[in-house]
Order: sequence, then C-alpha cells, then structure tokens
Amino acid sequence: MHEATMKNTHPVNEQRLKELFKDMVDIYSPSGKEDDLVSWIGSYLKKQGIERTFQTVEKGRRNIIVTDDNDAGLLFLGHIDTVPAPDFDHYGYSEEDDIIYGLGTADMKGGCAAMIEAFVSFREQTDGGFPAALALVVGEEETGDGALALLDDYHFTWSIVGEPTRLVPCFSHYGYLEFMVSAAGRRLHASQASIHDNAVFTMLNTLLRLADHCAAARSDVIFNIRDLMSSSAGFAVPDHCEVWLDLHVPSRFPIEDLIFEVEDVARGVPAESSGNGIDISCNTIHRGYSLPEKGPLADLLKEVYRERGIPWGTDTFLSDSDAVHLWQSGIRPVILGPGGLEMAHTYDECVPFSEVRDAAEIYLSILMKLMGKPGSHTL
Repeated sequence: MHEATMKNTHPVNEQRLKELFKDMVDIYSPSGKEDDLVSWIGSYLKKQGIERTFQTVEKGRRNIIVTDDNDAGLLFLGHIDTVPAPDFDHYGYSEEDDIIYGLGTADMKGGCAAMIEAFVSFREQTDGGFPAALALVVGEEETGDGALALLDDYHFTWSIVGEPTRLVPCFSHYGYLEFMVSAAGRRLHASQASIHDNAVFTMLNTLLRLADHCAAARSDVIFNIRDLMSSSAGFAVPDHCEVWLDLHVPSRFPIEDLIFEVEDVARGVPAESSGNGIDISCNTIHRGYSLPEKGPLADLLKEVYRERGIPWGTDTFLSDSDAVHLWQSGIRPVILGPGGLEMAHTYDECVPFSEVRDAAEIYLSILMKLMGKPGSHTL
C-alpha cells in the first residue's frame, strides 16, 4: 500500500536488512527457548559497533537493550519469541517475489529486524548517540515476562511497539481475558454412556451457551475457544474435560462486568446428575487502552508520514501484546509495525518485505527527528 507513495527520505540498507531478517527467521526461538537468537543478535549488534546490554529474565533467558541515555523518552520495543512451530520441518525463511514466509515473519521478527536496521543505519548516518532506546524482549507469546523484567529496571514516556499493523499506527488496544473452564462427569463403561454423565457433553453445552450469549449480547467481544481436552478414558465415559477461552475486549468495555457475566453464564449450565458440574476461573486480565491522537509522539508520526507521502490513518490493535504491560506501568505505547495480524500464528505466516523495509525507514526517520539538534523533537 505504501510502496508507490513512500519517499526515500532516510534510506536503509535494503540488502543488509533482508539478510538480517532471513537469519533471524531461520533461528528457532519459541517462548522459553529464545537464547540462541538473543546471542546471535547480540553478536550482530556488536559487529555493527552498537553497544548492547543483556538483561536476565531467568536462567538461560535474556532481553537485549540498546540505549545511550537511561532517560530516553521513547522506547522501540519488539519481542523475539514466537509460538511453537506448527510444522517443525518447514518453519524457516523462504521468499516468493516480495513475500517472505516463515515462523515469526509477521509476529514479529519483521518488526524487530526493521528496528535493528533503523538503529544500525542511524549509527552509520550520524555521529551522535541514540535519541531513543531499543529493547528486544522474550516471552511475549506466553507470560510477557521479558517485558515485565524490562519494566523493573527501565522507564520511558512513550513507546513504539512493532507488532503487525500494516504500518497503520494503533493508538488504541483491546483488552484481553483468559478463562479456564473445567467440567466434571462420572467415569463409566462406554456402553453405559449418557449425556448426563459425560463431562464432554457438559462442556459442549457450556461452550454453546457462552458462544450464543456473546454473539447476542456482546457482539463486539472476540470469543475464541482453544485447547479443548478431555481425560484419556479409553473405552469409557470421560469424567473430566477442560478448555481455555480467549476474549478480546474493546478498550472502553466494562471488563469487570464481563468477567462476572461469563462466569454466571458458564455456571448456569445445569448439573443434571450427581458429580457433574462446571468450574471456571479468569486467569489473565489485561486491560486495554485508548490514547488520544495528540501529543509529541502523534505529532512526530504525522510529520514523518506527511514527509514520506503516506496517508495518515489510525486503527485499533485487536490482540494481546506487551503494550498492555507498558501502559499499566505508565508508558504510552503506539503499535506500529509491518505485516498483518491475520497472517500471524498461521501455517503460511508471511509478510511483504516492502513493508519491513518501509517500517525500517519510518523508524529511522523517527530517530533522525529526535536527534539533539536545534528544532528537533523531544518526547
């Protein structure tokens, strides 16, 4: 979308960026096993003459931080972990015309590679210190422990988070609820099965009620059923079934009301025989946010987009991300990165390389405008 109109105001090294991106995608880095990639990126930055700090999250797991100023107003944030490969034999880098395929290309090694290249190009094109910080963190796809560790030691006023937004800035972010629901039944010989004793039937009834309720009363909530499991019963009636539910919630939604509402609907499923029943708990609560499109970062982004010939528009980020941890710690995050959420976590995850390059040039333009020169921006 941007390729035809984008002006090459601050060019990056396109070939170097593609090679960096390829190497990052080819290093397998699911949550909890990121350190091979951490070590590789650390070596890469050192070869480019960029000082970096490793921050321990837990044994064998580290964040990478680049900053010349502990009081930097702006943080560029990316996560280098991915979900586990759905097909371990085919998770690596491949390309077809402008499209780059591979695990994590959209979510979010494309954004991370673009940020790294922006910092490398800035160092090549200027003789000053970095006017913003860069943090590449671990664990976003599970607990967010990398971002939480970062926030224990650092604070910033603003952040750009490189999650996939098709390069459309997102000033608002959905909230997220994660529920664990379990159903109990009675173990019997399979020939004695009835819907009143089977935990799976009880769970299915519960899920249908929840799905129907959300569709009718909460149509703006994104309701997802995942990880449905029952006890391994053999030739018997399963006596246990559990499921994890994801609910993505608009930022201005009364999230407390929804938690109790979901629990009430789930527990309202009748227990039709002794021993049957539903238990539900909300294990994760991440509140969304909505920032006004004003202030120094918004003004800076509008100026960059105008100079680069990109039509200005904003959107809402629908998924969960580390940005909610930043927001809860007092940092104001804007989500802005290459690729689309619709391609993340899929078998054929991909991103247009032109968007990765454009992201790097946008990030570099931001750094240039933050240089400590007369008339420069401050955040």
